[in-house]
Amino acid sequence: MNIIVQKYGGTSLADTHRIKAVAERIAETHKKGYKVLVVVSAQAGMTDLLVKKIKEVCHLPHKREADVVLSTGELISIGLLSIAINSLGIPAMSMNSFQAGISTEGDYMRSKITAIKMDVILNGFKFYDVIILPGFQGINRNNEITTLGRGGSDITAVALAAALKIKEVEIYTDVDGVYTADPRIVKNAVKIDRLTYQEMLEMAGSGAKVLHSRSVELAAKNDLVIKLLSSFNYVKGTDIRKEEECMEKPSVRAISHNMNEAKITITGVGGDPRNIAHIFREISKESINVDIIVQDLENSKSNISFIVSKEDYPAAMETVKKICLPLGANEIKGDDQVAKVSVVGIGMKSNPGVAAAVFDVLSNEKICIYMISCSEIKISCIIHEKDIEHAVRSLHRHFFETTAPGGA
Repeated sequence: MNIIVQKYGGTSLADTHRIKAVAERIAETHKKGYKVLVVVSAQAGMTDLLVKKIKEVCHLPHKREADVVLSTGELISIGLLSIAINSLGIPAMSMNSFQAGISTEGDYMRSKITAIKMDVILNGFKFYDVIILPGFQGINRNNEITTLGRGGSDITAVALAAALKIKEVEIYTDVDGVYTADPRIVKNAVKIDRLTYQEMLEMAGSGAKVLHSRSVELAAKNDLVIKLLSSFNYVKGTDIRKEEECMEKPSVRAISHNMNEAKITITGVGGDPRNIAHIFREISKESINVDIIVQDLENSKSNISFIVSKEDYPAAMETVKKICLPLGANEIKGDDQVAKVSVVGIGMKSNPGVAAAVFDVLSNEKICIYMISCSEIKISCIIHEKDIEHAVRSLHRHFFETTAPGGA
């Protein structure tokens, strides 16, 4: 049995016309001799609408009940797409996550897939040529619906491909691959044919919204090729795969940015390292992810700045105030008008000039850098959000549109 896994994002299913177009594309795959296992997101805007409805009822809702509401968007998608495929004369069946045996564990709204009962799906293929599953969700040990977090449909698709032990998974979106920068900001950005898992992970963590970082981690663990393709054309996309040897690697592959950032600064906390550990331990208990952390000591007191997402910012500020004021903190400041710009490339490991080039470009453009984070293949700078487009264009011009030292 030849099975292929395809995932379609919300924009690909945004209206009736697009649902029918996706059904036609799946039919074309079926004609090539494949059984098609399809994973879908909620239609574009649906999850945002559900979040809005939840917050209209309660600003800080019970997460279990929020997941019940949030999971409904994908259920609409699987039903509509199944109807469209069946209308083409192809036997298709939708399954919810309970029927498909997608097991999860962990916090509501951030759960992780632990197992999939593939025998149920494989048995379904004895009677149907296409099976459509909801992404983004599963069932925990108490038979409760849990969601994987925004963008979680990518994770579902990769998990299914891994469980089937096939070599690749196709992810269809409204763009035809990964570009050297966001084409909405940089008009002459160039599509990248191939990226390593490591590069894609760094880009996903830096704001590139093409793939969920957890889906890339799962693909790397199972040596799965992710093929990023457009639902709206048939051009070659971007392949995400393991690093292969080549003569030379470009020092910089892409400029990414993230507007979903907020900065919290705590000044004057007692310098005992246990205080710092206590602060971040309590933050983690609230399931808040912390990104960049900067600490300095002044007169035996610690000043700490760190980054969280804008969604986590209110809860993080509340937690920090509760913890740090009893520790004698002089001041707690928050800033949700920051953004992150990143330069990514596996070739940076062997090119020490990239960091200097990044700082030169930003300083020459009079863009103030608040915080810096570096890894072997990424340099990230926190700047004011009003400067982000200027920064992306300037860095792209230097690394991709000139032959200056330190360029790509």
